[in-house]
Amino acid sequence: MIDLKIVRENPDVVRASQRTRGEDPELVDRLLQADVDRRSAIAEADSLRAEQKSLGKQVGKASGDEKAELLTRGKTLAEQVKAAVARQNDADQTATECQRAISNIVAEETPAGGEDDFVVLEHVGEPREIADPKDHLELGESLGLIDMARGAKVSGSRFYFLTGLGAMLQLGLLNMAAAKATANGFTLMIPPVLVRPEIMQGTGFLGAHDDEVYQLPDDDLYLVGTSEVPLAGYHSDEILDLSDGPKRYAGWSTCFRREAGSYGKDTRGIIRVHQFDKVEGFIYCKPQDAETEHQRLLSWEKDMLAAIDVPYRVIDVAGGDLGSSAARKYDCEAWVPTQHTYRELTSTSNCTTFQARRLSVRYRDENGKPQTAATLNGTLATTRWLVAILENHQQPDGTVHLPSELARFVGVDVIAPR
Repeated sequence: MIDLKIVRENPDVVRASQRTRGEDPELVDRLLQADVDRRSAIAEADSLRAEQKSLGKQVGKASGDEKAELLTRGKTLAEQVKAAVARQNDADQTATECQRAISNIVAEETPAGGEDDFVVLEHVGEPREIADPKDHLELGESLGLIDMARGAKVSGSRFYFLTGLGAMLQLGLLNMAAAKATANGFTLMIPPVLVRPEIMQGTGFLGAHDDEVYQLPDDDLYLVGTSEVPLAGYHSDEILDLSDGPKRYAGWSTCFRREAGSYGKDTRGIIRVHQFDKVEGFIYCKPQDAETEHQRLLSWEKDMLAAIDVPYRVIDVAGGDLGSSAARKYDCEAWVPTQHTYRELTSTSNCTTFQARRLSVRYRDENGKPQTAATLNGTLATTRWLVAILENHQQPDGTVHLPSELARFVGVDVIAPR
């Protein structure tokens, strides 16, 4: 959640952020009023408790009628303290709810607007001419890589089997991401994919978009849509030692998304599915290092895209298309020949102190005082990449020639019809 100190001292900044996101700026005023009410309730409860303590000392010294009168007053005061504490608890809950309702403050450079208002920062590579290109599903079926029909038979729509070299291609891709991540100082992690509500809530994935999340109500657990969630919770309620620099993790996990609200969108193939695998980079750092780490995450994503040798563009995502935790987000979108457009392959977000404040992840500053850490995340490889790899590297004879760096991890240079 956002820093309450910023809301108190610079409410106009927070209101402007809300407008950039297309969200309600009046939430700021509700929070400010709730904050005033909470502080007033705390002051009232503290005053009554102090009076109660003083009265207790008087009772110990009194006798006779005076003591009886003080004891009667003590009973009344005890009821008043109890009521004041209840009001304090209610005010605190209201203020917390108001604070959680406000999304992270967007970076000044973030474009305003919605999904279509992104800014293109650069293009890398040129789409090559492919005569009568086949889409990734046609290629995947003809080469024995993807079986959507049996996926639907077993699990329903938007499920699939990766078969033979299709499975090897995904494993090779993710192994390459893991190798590059560890070479760059990331600790490889295989996290749990079921998390408690407080961890899912802490990362900002419940609320406006909780219809995207699979829940197991009997166990009070949630299936994660990205390993960002368990990695964010990994150091919850801890004080980290960041004196030697950021802590970087790479989480390899299966991910689950309900894709609610996407009826009729990308129903063909494996672009928008309920289950996929991903290697996700996640970083804890000091807030002053977050912007630099964000650029590093982007550069590591670009290095992965260079290894699969596909044309792509980098976009600066507009405020209205940011998740609630992100202050700024860059997407890398690869060219998809059969769609004649770019589609997202990677996303990297600077979440500043928003998630860590919710999850109580801190570090000690140069004076030894605990401060809230910053968190960042970024895609290093995922199942959807197979779409861009297959379509961009298809050949006229129906084969797919893999770029050399990826081929080393897959074990073959050419994928040919069976």
